[in-house]
Amino acid sequence: MIPITRRESLKTLTAGTSLSLISPFSLFAMDKKQKKDKLGIALVGLGYYSTDLLAPALQKTENCYLAGIVTGSPDKIPVWQEKHDIPAENVYNYENFDSIADNPAIDVVYVVLPPSMHKEYVIRAAKAGKHVWCEKPMAVTAEDCQAMIDACKAAGVSLSIGYRCQHEPNTREYMRIVKEGLLGEVKSLDCAAGYRENRTDHWKQKREMGGGVIYDMGVYAIQGARLGSNMEPIAVNSAKIWTERPEIYKDGLGEIVEAELEFPGGIIGRIKTSFAENTNYLTIVCENGTIEMEPFSAYAGNKGKSPLGEINFPFQQPMEQVWQMDEDAKAIMEGKPASVPGEEGLRDIRVVEAILKSGDTGKRVEI
Repeated sequence: MIPITRRESLKTLTAGTSLSLISPFSLFAMDKKQKKDKLGIALVGLGYYSTDLLAPALQKTENCYLAGIVTGSPDKIPVWQEKHDIPAENVYNYENFDSIADNPAIDVVYVVLPPSMHKEYVIRAAKAGKHVWCEKPMAVTAEDCQAMIDACKAAGVSLSIGYRCQHEPNTREYMRIVKEGLLGEVKSLDCAAGYRENRTDHWKQKREMGGGVIYDMGVYAIQGARLGSNMEPIAVNSAKIWTERPEIYKDGLGEIVEAELEFPGGIIGRIKTSFAENTNYLTIVCENGTIEMEPFSAYAGNKGKSPLGEINFPFQQPMEQVWQMDEDAKAIMEGKPASVPGEEGLRDIRVVEAILKSGDTGKRVEI
């Protein structure tokens, strides 16, 4: 792998988003009287991702720590309190959540709920004066995404989306190669993200909760195409949405989605996402060679190669989440914008909506 410094990687990541930020840096700055060495994080929703990845990651972070929890499951409270030493005053449910505004121990609210609930809790957290981290997909509609961005801007708090891969070195390396044109211009891309989802009564199988593969794994494939091209798609030329298990994915809810994205200059990105098969790769065809990442979005580490050498900084989970939360916390403490702001989540949901419309109408849909 070509060596890349921390400064270079941060420059690569932020260059594409800095112009779109809608809040001045000063809005994110912490009051000097309240300056902390570590920020207190409250996790909202204690499902698998919080339990098995975020909580363990917060034991390794340098700039933040697990300070509180918000849950609708009373039986989980004593388990989390004992395991993570969480005081009773930092435990909330969905009814008394707004009183978190009065708790100085909580600096950041991390929303880890089904997508249909993201808008409500991001806005409530912002109104409580807390910085917000929100899991992907950001929301179910682009309109909801914009409302979340606007609420955080109005409250003067930071909003960051949990795209863990944008904080890890192998993703940053292929982004750097493309951005700096080290292999010439991008000519085409192929990206796939999926796994065999065998649950039958999860939010991922419920349309009203933001279910369907395009919102969950599909966002990874969209991210791969966007980051791998260093461009934003201008249209969805075609999309196919179907299921192989209609008894689970009902009423047209997509278990498998394929789409052709068109980028400026006629560059084509083909994506596939699936709850029916394990697949995880990104192929970027450039003028002077091909970048191959497989896997490109795995928890335990991404790796790949190009004519310039291997792209393989080895690591194990939950380091992506550690890097993500540490960098987001540091940005808040230093009064800097988030490297992966709400606008980044909004861009992906605009593409999701265009894919769904193209799949429904059979027509090309401009973004």
